[in-house]
Amino acid sequence: MQVTLPKAGIHMTNHQHHSHNHIHTNNKKVLLISFIIIGTFMIIEVIGGFIANSLALLSDGFHMLSDTVSLGVALVAFIYAEKHATQSKTYGYKRYEVLAALFNSVILFIISIIIIIEAIHRFLAPPEVQSQEMFIISVIGLIINIIVAILMFKKGDTSHNLNMRGAFLHVLGDLLGSIGAIIAALLIWGFNLTIADSIASILVSLIIFKSAYAIAKSSLNILMEGTPNDVNLEAIIKTITQDEHIQNVHDYHVWTISNNMNALSCHAVVPEKLTIDECESLLESIEHQLLHLNIQHMTIQLETPKHKHDESTLCTGLHKHHH
Repeated sequence: MQVTLPKAGIHMTNHQHHSHNHIHTNNKKVLLISFIIIGTFMIIEVIGGFIANSLALLSDGFHMLSDTVSLGVALVAFIYAEKHATQSKTYGYKRYEVLAALFNSVILFIISIIIIIEAIHRFLAPPEVQSQEMFIISVIGLIINIIVAILMFKKGDTSHNLNMRGAFLHVLGDLLGSIGAIIAALLIWGFNLTIADSIASILVSLIIFKSAYAIAKSSLNILMEGTPNDVNLEAIIKTITQDEHIQNVHDYHVWTISNNMNALSCHAVVPEKLTIDECESLLESIEHQLLHLNIQHMTIQLETPKHKHDESTLCTGLHKHHH
């Protein structure tokens, strides 16, 4: 006998579903507002740079262009992620958010490396720096980035959503960069310490690099369908096997479909004497308990001890018996 969980969809209560949609809508609004603010400031900086013939203004303007692009990518990912599942994409398009987070982390890696290389060149041969102009630009940039960072932190899901966290990290990186530039400008202005610019750039780049690594690692874990960090696999197996009817569990897999959406599939061995109604009741009980262990999508195949598997189709490394 084989029985599969009758409902193969995403298991959420109405409250959970409403809450998820509300957070998703907030993320889109926050990204759109942030995109407009930073995009507008970027255009003003570039135009001002051409009018004033200021390389510093132009450089900062084009740097903010990378932020604008990253926010745009994150926003588009949220929009595409809302597309419904199709026959060719049965899980839907939610992993666009994960791909956008990975894209943004790679961009941050590249920016960090470029800044570090340029800082080393400047450290070896410090150029003349217009400290007053640098200070003014940095203060304006800091104000803009503080506004956007507060907006993202308070209204967006920067804790659990990788895509939102990646976009937030871009803004946070700029914010730290502005603080570093202000300190460097004051040191150059007051003490003619030109190497301060390079030192500040390297320190900020290392902080950004470390944060980008964390996002890239989380994104790749999802894309490689690794066990989610917020899921205790041992607790899940223990929960399933604690029912007296479950003899053992095997061929179990836990992975993340997208942010806040973890999935599980497994085979559970039950006695032959169980009726269909008893199996249904057993599955409903397990399903309810797994929801509390952060599993939102589950498929559990019930089978008797007599059921034979083609061993070549199973992940033999996961054949563990729990009594």
